[in-house]
Amino acid sequence: MTFKRAGFLTKIVVLALLIYMALSLGDLRGKIQDVELQRDALARQVTDQQLENQKLADAIANSGDPEMQEQVARDRGYVEKNETLFVDVAN
Repeated sequence: MTFKRAGFLTKIVVLALLIYMALSLGDLRGKIQDVELQRDALARQVTDQQLENQKLADAIANSGDPEMQEQVARDRGYVEKNETLFVDVAN
């Protein structure tokens, strides 16, 4: 059984297809890396949000605690009776 050798045009077409496939593969790898970076950033955001949610859940669970109530009042700028509040206006 004898095989006919590929012609010059066939070789050019196969070479062009190989080059196209190589360039496409490189482009896809770049896109994959970009998507992986986005995934990692979103994973960090999810972790941060879960920590924030846990803090809020703890605050809700301890809402009757006098220390927690005082801390919330201080954060909102409230002061106790007969207490003097000094505000730094230099900044």
